[in-house]
Amino acid sequence: METVDPAPYHLTEQRIAQLTLVLGALAAVGAGLLFSIRVGAGVLIGALLAWLNFRWLRKGLDAIARVSTARADSAKARLPVGSLVALLGRYSLIAAFVCAIFIVFKIPVLSMLVGLCALGAATIAASLYEILRSWD
Repeated sequence: METVDPAPYHLTEQRIAQLTLVLGALAAVGAGLLFSIRVGAGVLIGALLAWLNFRWLRKGLDAIARVSTARADSAKARLPVGSLVALLGRYSLIAAFVCAIFIVFKIPVLSMLVGLCALGAATIAASLYEILRSWD
């Protein structure tokens, strides 16, 4: 069985996380200037939630990969409860944050949803970077 070096994948994951914050911040500034401060804040909040979602997903999947590797050697390997909660509960927590921010601070929900799209934009940008880099 051939083992795969995970180092390049970790660099891409870091790039996606950084781009999520950068693209979200740029979109928040643009939305703040074009529409209002509340809309810009909503985009920024959404981007921060997208970044948090990505970190929780990465943490959960890394834990599953470690457990899967350990299970080959031992039947007692278990997934940490925190990783399982982060993996399964992340959407519920994001929805709760969006509702609370909407109710308490009157930030438009649509702007937060737009900010959540920063993760998708960052993933596309990082993927394009990897494709273009492989042509060298």
